[in-house]
Amino acid sequence: MPSLEGKIRYAVVGGGWISQAAFMPGVGQTANSLMTAIVTGDRDKGAALARQYGLDVYGYDEYDKMLESGTVDAVYVATPNFRHREFAEPALKAGIHVLLEKPMEASLEDAEAIEAAARASGAKLMIAYRLHCEPGTLAIVDAVRKGAIGKPRFFTSTFSQTVKASNHRATSGYWAGPVPDMGTYPINAVRNLFEAEPIEVMAFASRTDRDLGCDDTVSVVLRFTEGRQASFTLSYSAESVDQFYLVGTDGAMNVSPAFGFGDGTGITYDLTRDGETSTHEAPVVDQFAGETAYFSDCILEDRQPEPDGEEGLLDMIVLAAIERAIETGTTQRLEPRKRMRRPGPDQKRELDLAATPELVGIELPME
Repeated sequence: MPSLEGKIRYAVVGGGWISQAAFMPGVGQTANSLMTAIVTGDRDKGAALARQYGLDVYGYDEYDKMLESGTVDAVYVATPNFRHREFAEPALKAGIHVLLEKPMEASLEDAEAIEAAARASGAKLMIAYRLHCEPGTLAIVDAVRKGAIGKPRFFTSTFSQTVKASNHRATSGYWAGPVPDMGTYPINAVRNLFEAEPIEVMAFASRTDRDLGCDDTVSVVLRFTEGRQASFTLSYSAESVDQFYLVGTDGAMNVSPAFGFGDGTGITYDLTRDGETSTHEAPVVDQFAGETAYFSDCILEDRQPEPDGEEGLLDMIVLAAIERAIETGTTQRLEPRKRMRRPGPDQKRELDLAATPELVGIELPME
């Protein structure tokens, strides 16, 4: 049951940068959500966050106690990828709803186990695709769906940043590196813009002299049915770039910024058709507040969220194929799949961006 005010009560699992800088302040922008607990392996950090937000604090070793406390309806899991199943699966089995950061896990097997737990328990599982609730992204999806560029033919994207060599994403191999971390965005975008699933995957990876614990730069090519293709390049060792191009039979879109969030970041696209270009801007919103408000609405109204476990698994299948393509140097064929649900206008949430609070015990992830 929600709180006496009719709000869904969240426990935040993981007190890292994304939780502190984005999710936790965003919850306060919603009308249907609140936080009641923080779960972290750092007791000092947990105590400071508990004071800041008025929360109960639990260690990772006290997670079962938190699930049984009766003070939590849902958990937001933002641990490193390889610890997602550790916290998502028990919550779902306990009947606690889960908002799970993407990608779902660090292996397809673990992601499938999370999805199976959701189906078995009836608790709701939403993968934190914040852009599925962001007005600019939904406007792009709607424009393409209505034929603004004719039939989409090809997609290209560049997504790069300079990640600190000491950051855990740069030290823990493929499943913490740029492909699962950043590549999930262009993969998810093109799947939903084409409204189709890829059938072949190629990938090439390289490392620079920064000596990271993963490939620095990765280029990927996806083939779809009907002659459609997508390509994107990701990097942990380059200037920050965040864009994609989508070209169709009758027009083209240039989207920049395409995947980001935060102060000054509104998803914007230029539409070129018949030799004329128009610019379409969206408001800067709190994307984390938006996805949280949407998920809480789904819980309160007993509706299944659109970016559910199946949506997360479809991206995981591509991520796993990219890993195999890098390792083997061969094209990976994928089983034909269909996804019936796609982002829709009912998911749009426009909530004011929260101010970034003072962060506790956090090293900024980028140089």
